[in-house]
Amino acid sequence: MNLDDLTLGEIKQLQNLLGATPATKMIDHGAQIAILDRGFVYVGNVMTDADWCYIKNAKNIRVWGTTKGIGELRNGPLSGTKLDPTGEVKSPLRALIGLIAVEADKWNAS
Repeated sequence: MNLDDLTLGEIKQLQNLLGATPATKMIDHGAQIAILDRGFVYVGNVMTDADWCYIKNAKNIRVWGTTKGIGELRNGPLSGTKLDPTGEVKSPLRALIGLIAVEADKWNAS
């Protein structure tokens, strides 16, 4: 069989057999607070593709420690903020509720 004679359906079957998926565009959102389904809130470096939200250097924001809502954390954690190091988080994109841009240098030191 000549590779030039493959149909699109046959190419897709080969991709599935080999575990290959078409390349998807990755978007780098930078340092963000990521609000996920079911009350999970993380801060870290967020990237998304068509299906997934990836948070690198993630910290779970267990207690906001704010008086005026989560937006107060844009400029870094407050004295009452409680963070749990999480490492890397991968969540389905459909679970992402919202992103809040933060000052990366203020969160890296915490």
